[in-house]
Amino acid sequence: MTQTIHWTYGAGGFIVESMNTTQGGSRRKEHSISTSVLVIGTGGSGLRAAIEVAEAGADVLAVGKRPKEDAHTSLAAGGINAALATMDPDDTWQQHAADTIKESYDLANPRTVEIVTQGAAEGIADLERYGMDFAKEDDGRISQRFFGAHTWRRTAFAGDYTGLEIQRTLIRRAESLNIPILDRVYITKLLVADGRIFGAYGFDVIDGTGYRIHADAVILAAGGHNRIWRRTSSRRDENTGDSFRLAVEAGARLRDAELVQFHPSGIIEPENAAGTLVSEAARGEGGILRNGLGERFMERYDPQRMELSTRDRVALAAYTEIAEGRGTENGGVWLDVSHLPRETIMSRLPRVFQTLMETQMLDITASPIEIAPTAHYSMGGVWVDPVDHSTDVEGLWAIGEASSGLHGANRLGGNSLIELLVFGRIVGRSAVAYSDGLEAQVRSHAAVDEARAEISDLLASEGTENVRALQREVRNLMTEHAGVVRDEAGLLAGLEKLGSVEARMKDVGIHPDIAGFADLSHAFDLRSSVLAARATLECALERRETRGCHNRSDYPEMDPEMRVNLVWSSSTGVVREPIPEVSPDVAALMHTGEISQEGKLVE
Repeated sequence: MTQTIHWTYGAGGFIVESMNTTQGGSRRKEHSISTSVLVIGTGGSGLRAAIEVAEAGADVLAVGKRPKEDAHTSLAAGGINAALATMDPDDTWQQHAADTIKESYDLANPRTVEIVTQGAAEGIADLERYGMDFAKEDDGRISQRFFGAHTWRRTAFAGDYTGLEIQRTLIRRAESLNIPILDRVYITKLLVADGRIFGAYGFDVIDGTGYRIHADAVILAAGGHNRIWRRTSSRRDENTGDSFRLAVEAGARLRDAELVQFHPSGIIEPENAAGTLVSEAARGEGGILRNGLGERFMERYDPQRMELSTRDRVALAAYTEIAEGRGTENGGVWLDVSHLPRETIMSRLPRVFQTLMETQMLDITASPIEIAPTAHYSMGGVWVDPVDHSTDVEGLWAIGEASSGLHGANRLGGNSLIELLVFGRIVGRSAVAYSDGLEAQVRSHAAVDEARAEISDLLASEGTENVRALQREVRNLMTEHAGVVRDEAGLLAGLEKLGSVEARMKDVGIHPDIAGFADLSHAFDLRSSVLAARATLECALERRETRGCHNRSDYPEMDPEMRVNLVWSSSTGVVREPIPEVSPDVAALMHTGEISQEGKLVE
């Protein structure tokens, strides 16, 4: 028996149908929602896309598994790039594009790069239109500063909390447009009929209520996969590869899953905060790196720039010191700012000071910080068209860290925030145009039943395997075999261990309790992590070279034949995809020699 009630949710104008469904002998409450465009993810990229849809007058719903105020975007500190030429009149979008492609080690898609760099100024203008408070010069110009590997000053900022201010600005704009946002709803499956998206299915992480969401178009903005390493700058239960799994199971592909940026300075303790970033501003202000023997080890790796070297070089240096037995007792190195004046630390590094006091009760004005490289950013992601970020699946788009194409093998500092603004606008418009052009809406009862059954079967399982324990095994094997430095033997060993986890995860036990359905969330996190780990390991095995963030000790040189993107799916494995040629006007700006770091902040 099914009982149905109709009610209107928020101000978005769509109807929610609430029902009790009977399945497998159990009754579960379920809401059915219809909207024109569904956005999965409520960070910066998701909210920017939702705003564009709403401004176009179409119905939109944004769904996130964590509170929107706590989205990963809020952690971005450094700044956002655009060739505004407010500080350096000679800066151009072409030079921004050239810097981006050069820093990508030639793996970025040139068309994607051109779209982002050409549209960056409009992205900044959008934020100002929404009320963003950028740092300004006395005459009212937006202040811009250097980040590493930029030719000119083109990074706009708001103190050391740029990402947080962007997220707050987008939330305010979304609220002013009455965009409905469902926090704490976990999307478990994209609904597909005849190769076309018609919505998504999920559940409330607190009370387990099911959500069947019908939508003409779906925008995937649920982040990357760097939480599958033991040390990571992502918080618990975010960036577990959700976007990767949802897309692949719907029929999409992944690109460059092996290209993951490791940040050189993540804290080691306590375990629940392992990987939390110590801002690179600590090195920029004069912090010194020493190994467990007290040696200032950057002299061995970059004697000119020392601690101000680029992110990938510092991370590799720290990793090498630890791997060769010169690390600290806990497997790290020391970052020391205690020689700096206390006033400098409190005024220029307040977040670093606060973070270490809160996590370790450590006074960095008196003691060094124990750090190690930490997985920081997914530069690969879902395969998307370079122009509009559509995927292989009709009606599905991916943006932000969920997507791929801009960063290649090393991300230019400050580009991630502008990417989400530019493609949030483009994808929002594209999704609206697609929805408006539909003459019929597909549906599939079988697809919905399959999505329901995935949840019901897990809840009914009496398996003995612990989900969190298996997640730890994934994170441990990825850290051991696919970290800063990889080799063939290690990658093959990682795949063998992953196969064991895949077999054991069929026997997991799920136990909802008074605190909610976190166990069920973790089960789907595990599925996502395992898929993302397999894609990463298989692509890393195929990329037999060292390029940017990807270090193969058994292939220490860059191979010109590997200037390709690696595209992965569960059915085809790894396929090499050629990269288009760079336009002549941008290419001419790429070969101006090593970019000076003097006076610049690091990435």
